[in-house]
Amino acid sequence: METAETTSAENLQPEAGESQPAASAPSGNGKAVRIEPDLDFIRLLQRQGGDSLKKCFQCGTCSATCELSPERKPFPRKEMAWAAWGMKDRLLKDPDIWLCHQCNDCSTRCPRGARPGDVLAAVRQECVVDHAFPRFLGRWATQPQCIPLLLGIPAALLAVALGLKGPIERTLGLSPPGGGKIIYAYTDMLPHWLLNGFFGLFSALVLAVIAASVVRFWRGMKAADASQGLVAPAKGLLPSIAAAIGSIVAHDQFASCTRTRWRFWSHACVFFGFVALCLVTIWVITARVNPLVSDGFVYPLGLWSPWKMLANTGGAALVAGCLWMAWDRLRDREQRGSYSDWALLAMLLAVALTGFAAEALHYLRLEPQRFLAYFAHLVFVLGLLLYLPYSKLAHLIYRTTAMVYAEYSGRGGKTRPATTGERKNVEK
Repeated sequence: METAETTSAENLQPEAGESQPAASAPSGNGKAVRIEPDLDFIRLLQRQGGDSLKKCFQCGTCSATCELSPERKPFPRKEMAWAAWGMKDRLLKDPDIWLCHQCNDCSTRCPRGARPGDVLAAVRQECVVDHAFPRFLGRWATQPQCIPLLLGIPAALLAVALGLKGPIERTLGLSPPGGGKIIYAYTDMLPHWLLNGFFGLFSALVLAVIAASVVRFWRGMKAADASQGLVAPAKGLLPSIAAAIGSIVAHDQFASCTRTRWRFWSHACVFFGFVALCLVTIWVITARVNPLVSDGFVYPLGLWSPWKMLANTGGAALVAGCLWMAWDRLRDREQRGSYSDWALLAMLLAVALTGFAAEALHYLRLEPQRFLAYFAHLVFVLGLLLYLPYSKLAHLIYRTTAMVYAEYSGRGGKTRPATTGERKNVEK
């Protein structure tokens, strides 16, 4: 185990107003290290859902009962000790906080009611904020009072884009596409070149932020392992990525839970519904250059278009999954979730429901209601995109990265000791 002694978390945390005392704590290689508890980090975890942290007395029941915890350095016992000691830097470089799927088997079986699942959820949220760039957006995404601002930003950006549509068209000599195939389209007000260019620009910016965050997180995990005398085994990166993606598609981690096994189905509805909508969006955006599209591209898609049916099926699955999650959280007091959980559910529902509203109003030929619904839909879609690296949706990024690293580093198997040269290379 990560810790070599049994210590009550209540005795680890100084009271408010006290100075931060230095103390000795066991490290992963069995040697004591001198630490200074980060009291602000401890208080932050308690505010964000880890308020039961003080109840932990390091019995190890959580690690023993978790079906996902590996034999080598099992979680979440060591994470509970690190959180109690305020070891922020060590926790935020720990892939195990992301291997936890918060099924709360550990929380329901804890003899002290310490709820390690909620503590790790709070640590994950802080990990997202810590790796975010710019960091203030990550902090805004965790604060309910920032909702008007967060929704106002994409609305203002879209309004500016619409305001620039006319001058750009006149300058570049652009004109909306015509033809008898396009009936009652959106292109007069919201042309494809504008939406594709606008969303393409922000997609590129978000991808750059995600790439930078993933690189920082990966380096942190490697440096943490190197400091413990471990390096990655010979398993390649591509096989590790393939194994992680296979696990995500199969949702086999959720199937291992016992306390909340139902989450497999609701999460699968949300995940695969979201994937279906993304595929349709990519198809529409690339249709004019897509070699698989043989005929002239017609948009809006007809009601019986295979892509329209896939979009409607995906949207329905997304709505059903979100409502299922919300209902289960409301009826189970132990699974209420944090503000970030509810904010993501609300955003996903807003995207799906405004999309259905825009579709219905389009077929009813209602003006200007269909344009207003479509604009609202685009605002929520842009918000979901812009805040992907900062919201609960960032779990897609960090959990996938941690799962790849777990495969890459042989997390559940044997590792060889790192040489001095390897440690230096990793730390660089």
